[in-house]
Amino acid sequence: MKDTYKHRGMRNKLADVLISKGITHTMVLDAIRTIPRHLFIDSSFEGHAYQDKAFPIGAEQTISQPYTVAFQTELLEIKPNHKILEIGTGSGYQTAVLLQFKAKVYTIERQLELFKKINIFFKKMGYRPKKVIFGDGYKGMPEEAPFDGVIVTAGAPEVPKALMSQLKIGGRLVIPLGIDEQIMTLYIRKSEKKFEKKEFGSFRFVPLLEDKN
Repeated sequence: MKDTYKHRGMRNKLADVLISKGITHTMVLDAIRTIPRHLFIDSSFEGHAYQDKAFPIGAEQTISQPYTVAFQTELLEIKPNHKILEIGTGSGYQTAVLLQFKAKVYTIERQLELFKKINIFFKKMGYRPKKVIFGDGYKGMPEEAPFDGVIVTAGAPEVPKALMSQLKIGGRLVIPLGIDEQIMTLYIRKSEKKFEKKEFGSFRFVPLLEDKN
């Protein structure tokens, strides 16, 4: 598949849809207009790539709805050189959006099938996260902590304590919380032990799975 003027036009229309839904951050919208989402999904879905919908990507996972990607990214308030930890690499689309901000992105994927696929894809496309690891997102990446931001791209029944502890003071954790339906939740670390919590309405995600070993 190639990236054509037609695809770019579809991305501009998608950005307009997100604006109508309340997305305002200029760099988020620029990322939506720039990143060729159709290359991150199976070619059989290409005709639907710029609809505001989630799609299956294998291993019972999905590429998130563009509005969800934009919404979570806005909540992170990323600045250049911020260290961002992503839990759930998936298709790599959210990773690519984070990289548009010139952030240092560390990302974890627990599905081996997707992990192998995304490593090949990132190299082919020229995307350069700082680190892509195969592992348990519940544990985070303590060896690289603390982070300016943590983004979780799957629904969790509760906040993993490891992720809270790996935030810098002033850092932001964006996580969908809930079982069948999730509430988008933002935690801002105010001090060593104090966190501010904000909630932003309901979303639907695949579940965040934990290794029980």
